[in-house]
Amino acid sequence: MSQEKVDKYKQEKANRKQNMKKEKVKQLFRRAVVGILGLALVVWLGYSGYNLYDSSRPKQTAQVDYTAITEYQSHLAAPAAE
Repeated sequence: MSQEKVDKYKQEKANRKQNMKKEKVKQLFRRAVVGILGLALVVWLGYSGYNLYDSSRPKQTAQVDYTAITEYQSHLAAPAAE
């Protein structure tokens, strides 16, 4: 049994650099995923908040006066009718 422990330790020691690289990559991947999810949450909250703020504001409306265009069209149509 003691020889099994020694063999296991030697094998672990031989693969230590590879295992540490794998752990670092996993940790970096986890941090990246958490960062992206956090950023997405912040953007979503900001967008929702802005929409809520914008929907509570009164909408600006513009009225267009088409009387000048109508008069101009009727003026153009009058000589053609004669």
